[in-house]
Amino acid sequence: MLDVRRLRILRTVAATGSFAAAADALFVTPSAIGQHIAALERETGAKLVDRQPRGVRLTASGEALVERADAILIALNRAEAELDAISGLRSGRLRLGSFATASATIVAPAISTFTERHPAVDLSLRESESDDSVAGLRSGDLDLAVLFEYDLVPRHFWQDIERVTLLEEPMRLALPADHPLAWQSSVSLSDLAGEAWVGGTRPQACSELLRRACRVAGFEPRIAYESDDYAAVQGLIAAGAAAALVPELALGTLRSGIAIRSLGPHTPLRRVRAAVLVEELRSPAAAAMLGILIEASDAFTPTAMAGLTA
Repeated sequence: MLDVRRLRILRTVAATGSFAAAADALFVTPSAIGQHIAALERETGAKLVDRQPRGVRLTASGEALVERADAILIALNRAEAELDAISGLRSGRLRLGSFATASATIVAPAISTFTERHPAVDLSLRESESDDSVAGLRSGDLDLAVLFEYDLVPRHFWQDIERVTLLEEPMRLALPADHPLAWQSSVSLSDLAGEAWVGGTRPQACSELLRRACRVAGFEPRIAYESDDYAAVQGLIAAGAAAALVPELALGTLRSGIAIRSLGPHTPLRRVRAAVLVEELRSPAAAAMLGILIEASDAFTPTAMAGLTA
């Protein structure tokens, strides 16, 4: 009999394209991924992946098994959802994934509300990037994920995942306080063609948004620094080294020496969304948390932005 966990791992490998990326998504080591795939190949008696210099590619047998695995795992999710529905919210578990700035602003109060209303449900939170959270939903390791999407950087989703928009936030321009353009209430990106920029390190990070937004403005940005740590990003800006595009949720703790300005009518947007399995596969706990996240998002006000120029 095939091991369901190994089927989930194979599907994650197929979705991410490498053992290393699958390991990151599942919080295990690449060697553990390789061992599970080797065991699955022994169980099936077929070669499932071709190992290549840059990642892996599914064989015909691997593709056929992943196609079947999708149906098997969806059926298992449906069965789990039906069992959860029978027990209601008197027991069970809820596994959340979220990125850092959302965890600090809307997810934390939502967790507090959920545990107060449903104390018998075992709730856990895992910080992860949006791509990893989607892989976690697909593999069955997460029940609900809070993720972000940029309007200029579209993201692909599978048909069995539903997205619900929680917040829509404009990206802000962060400049050194003594920058010549800092006195303006609104700045055009085209005025910053010669600047050094801070960007993120991941493919779906702010760097790609920055590149696309600057291309729309008529230039290619010079990304001199890369960091996913907003404290480090703020440090570089305050030191006068660079400018950056920063989402409003990241400005809850703003250090001195930084000016935050609007980019006017052409401001890029970041959408914060909850991603869950479609309704027929969704557990009662995930459905309850989705409702609470919507409540928390509706109640959220970026009070830290009150003194900043819009």
